Amino acid sequence: MTHTSTDQPTGRAAGTALVPVLAFAGIVVAVMQTLLVPVIKDLPQLLDTEPSNATWVLTSTLLSGAVATPIMGRLGDLYGKRRMLIASLSVMVVGALISAFTSTLLPMIVGRTLQGFAMGAIPLGIGLMRDMLPRERLGSAMALMSSSIGVGGGLALPAAALVAQHTDWHALFYGAAGLGVLAIGLTLLVVPESKLRAEGSFDHLGALGLSAGLVLFLLPITKGSDWGWTSGTTLGMFGASAAVLLLWGVYELRTKAPLVDLRTTARPAVLFTNLASIMVGVSFYVVSLVLPQLLQLPKETGYGLGQSMVVAGLLVAPLGLTMMFTAPVYARLSAKYGPKTTLILGLLIIAIGYGAGLGLMSAAWQSLVIAVLLGAGIGLAYSSLPALIVGAVPASETGAANGLNTLMRSIGTSVSSAVIGMVLANTANNVGGVAIPTMHGFRVSFLIATAAVAVGLLLALFLPKQRPAAHPQLRASSEEDANLARAEEALRGFRGRVVDAEGTPVARAKVTLIDRRGRQAGATLSADDGSYALAVPAQGAYVLAARADGHAPLASSATHTGDDGPIDLDLSLPGETVTA
Repeated sequence: MTHTSTDQPTGRAAGTALVPVLAFAGIVVAVMQTLLVPVIKDLPQLLDTEPSNATWVLTSTLLSGAVATPIMGRLGDLYGKRRMLIASLSVMVVGALISAFTSTLLPMIVGRTLQGFAMGAIPLGIGLMRDMLPRERLGSAMALMSSSIGVGGGLALPAAALVAQHTDWHALFYGAAGLGVLAIGLTLLVVPESKLRAEGSFDHLGALGLSAGLVLFLLPITKGSDWGWTSGTTLGMFGASAAVLLLWGVYELRTKAPLVDLRTTARPAVLFTNLASIMVGVSFYVVSLVLPQLLQLPKETGYGLGQSMVVAGLLVAPLGLTMMFTAPVYARLSAKYGPKTTLILGLLIIAIGYGAGLGLMSAAWQSLVIAVLLGAGIGLAYSSLPALIVGAVPASETGAANGLNTLMRSIGTSVSSAVIGMVLANTANNVGGVAIPTMHGFRVSFLIATAAVAVGLLLALFLPKQRPAAHPQLRASSEEDANLARAEEALRGFRGRVVDAEGTPVARAKVTLIDRRGRQAGATLSADDGSYALAVPAQGAYVLAARADGHAPLASSATHTGDDGPIDLDLSLPGETVTA
């Protein structure tokens, strides 16, 4: 993919408020995911419907969030990340208000579906940070934005429990709408639009195919317990999902401007990061499901800790707080050792947390210890993921690539919810017609989380080695510098100057690299001194096309063997190519 610039400011000198405002938007979005956790068991009564129907209130948000995340990321790359961020938050506010004014099922599902669209704000925020922030601030900023999913979820639990326990439950949605309006206002005041744009058009057919495939996959995961895991409906949807996603993949590989660049996604750095993200998502959601239930079960069960809804939320809240405070620690560790190492370290800490948790379930304070340990590990792991993605994709694909990575985490939490829900249900004791989770079920759930972390560790070990200097925190933040840094890292490509017929440097000339199939393989803008640099994705023949206002365009063919260092090639506008 290529990228162009707009006339809007780059935001390189963005104020200190940029990061907290974007992180706040991410936290607001995450709040929507856990908003109804304190009243889940009461939803059938509150909405006057069957329990199986009430679960759609949660399922609808999950499905719309999964669909919106990669789509909003791509729209942000094409039309402006700030613009799409505001659009995501606005749709969320509308959805929250719809839910606030209803006590019936269908309007509630509509409102919750609209709220799920806000999940696209996470990759959009990461993309804005990558485009605007100076290199010394980028690492910790992306870490905080990535962790905002867990931070918002952890902080929302006690707050939502307090509101649900002492006021009308609709106040949860009024509060969420208010937070959304505040996030929109702060974004308008503080966050400038990024000048980076991807070229091409939006892939409508690709978006439709991905949406259909995701819905067909996630729907039986979330409803499998109700429908039966071996039922025709469940198995049929899984099969249809596989077929749709396969056809979608074939189409994406053939279209010139795909929604998701599958060739980039297949790179080891991106592929193994996304697969590890699924495992991190699985491990994160297990603690969110187990600890609140264990804390609130009556002491008469022999293992329940007998805490109120609010106290249980407060004891779990350090999970999110620790994730927030882990961001600056991550930045230091990653700058020294690289994001791959911090991901592995985070996964190891998660494994220690769950391992310790197997023996720390007999007192409320022990839950606090588990929450802090897991918060530190998940915080490090979540913080590493966008750094690994950003370091492996072109600047013009940041939004879409991080959107896909966020989707992988969401798939992990969805699988975790389904599997752990099934485990707790199958190991529960039936007392007076009420299913009571057992300690055995809690421990099996922790073992499942530990196994997921082990798989994540194995995947992380396959990630290509990265030098600390290649970490995005140390990378350039502007369009020109990012391409220069990438060419220098690759040690292969083309570099030189763009000049006019008299040899005067031409600044901000567009230089596009076109491969033998006629596809755009990269692009950059020349610097003030006319210099440019472009890395080649593979050896072969290329065409370098250059154009600038007031000059005739130029196209010149060149070949790179792949083993050479950068080839010096000056481009004269108008006129012939001059080899340096």
